[in-house]
Amino acid sequence: MEITIKEFVRGAQEAEGVTVIIDVFRAFSTACYAFDSGIKRLIDVDTPDKAFALRDKLGADAIIAGEQNEMKPEGFDFGNSPTEMLTGRLEGKTMIHCTTAGTNGIVNAAGATEMFGAGLVNAGAVASYISMLNPEKVTLVAMGYRAVESAAEDLLCASYIRDMLMGHERDIAQEIEALRKDSGKRFFDPANINLSPPTDFFLCTDLNRFNFVLRAVMTNHGQAEILRIDINH
Repeated sequence: MEITIKEFVRGAQEAEGVTVIIDVFRAFSTACYAFDSGIKRLIDVDTPDKAFALRDKLGADAIIAGEQNEMKPEGFDFGNSPTEMLTGRLEGKTMIHCTTAGTNGIVNAAGATEMFGAGLVNAGAVASYISMLNPEKVTLVAMGYRAVESAAEDLLCASYIRDMLMGHERDIAQEIEALRKDSGKRFFDPANINLSPPTDFFLCTDLNRFNFVLRAVMTNHGQAEILRIDINH
């Protein structure tokens, strides 16, 4: 198994084989918590305009969650926040998800044979699923902060998945804790309390909380259906 780690939207565009788009803070963490909170369907899009148009098309059961440059756009129902997924009323809803990094990575990975979204919360499930597929090529794409700046949490998640695929599961508890004073420090800034509360940090770094993968299937230009696939041991 040939495993490559890439970054940003360009990395997604260059990805080959089974591809994992990684966004720990916070796109795919938010997606996992949304499924856990009872959404019936998840659709990723790459622009707010597409999100609004799709909500209009789908009707009353559709909601929009996400961010652009960390801010919740006016008209979105929820931000890109795991905390909001736990506190909001999501059961039975179709969630349209639009973010600066994560969902853009999904819709740009045209060369992938199969594609998944991942964060630390489901990294183990992703590694287990890919191990069952046993592909020749795997590309792990760390989307980074706003898809333009390397992010320690995404690179940590990528290396963790890579190591598991190679048969070496390592203890990353200290590395996760170190994120609090590194890329995760913004969650503890009082100025960001409504935008990205401290609870988001802890929810996003709850390693292997979920035993399911997020499989992405491209449906239209700039749009992908995200399917929850539970892992049975």
